[in-house]
Amino acid sequence: MNEVSGADVHNAARRMESHGLNRGAAGNVSARVGDAFLITPSGLEPDRCDASGMVTVAFDGHWSGALKPSSEWRIHRDIYRARPDAGAVVHTHSPFATALACIGDDIPPFHYMIARFGGATVRCARYATFGEQALSDAVLEALDGRRACLMANHGMLVHGRDLHDAVALAVELETLCEHYVRALQIGTPKRLDDGEMQRVIAKFGDYGQ
Repeated sequence: MNEVSGADVHNAARRMESHGLNRGAAGNVSARVGDAFLITPSGLEPDRCDASGMVTVAFDGHWSGALKPSSEWRIHRDIYRARPDAGAVVHTHSPFATALACIGDDIPPFHYMIARFGGATVRCARYATFGEQALSDAVLEALDGRRACLMANHGMLVHGRDLHDAVALAVELETLCEHYVRALQIGTPKRLDDGEMQRVIAKFGDYGQ
């Protein structure tokens, strides 16, 4: 994984806003830096801070910088501890993913691209209060074998190999959530069977460049 800077994390936060994934101070983004990570600050919109405002948080929870880290820093820390392949984490309150998260159900295999996130469904993590360890525990459970999850009554979260990958996955998940919501407005989406989903999951093993 390449070394990342505060500017990289800040730029990713701005890209998330430009894609409509976050508005205002909602959501957060981080990138692994050795035995620590850089994360967006708590309660500040991207246009009210700059690269110097990104906060370095060690895996023991200690942080340094002029600003406090995002209240969800525990989720980011725990994902980096549990998933060596995770180089960046994105959490958003994007409209369609959040609407589905407020229903509290997993997203079923209504479209083959669900497999892009590691399984036949995108799970919805159980609800817990924001910023608390219980929420991080719920997210880690929902992410078992997956690259993304919904967070009940909250939003969505993805992790990727780097910032570009993580933001791209967040865009893909929000797009799938929009497709699912619109399909539900028309009727009952047909679901792909387990055999087909396993074939697609295997194909995604060497997908892309």
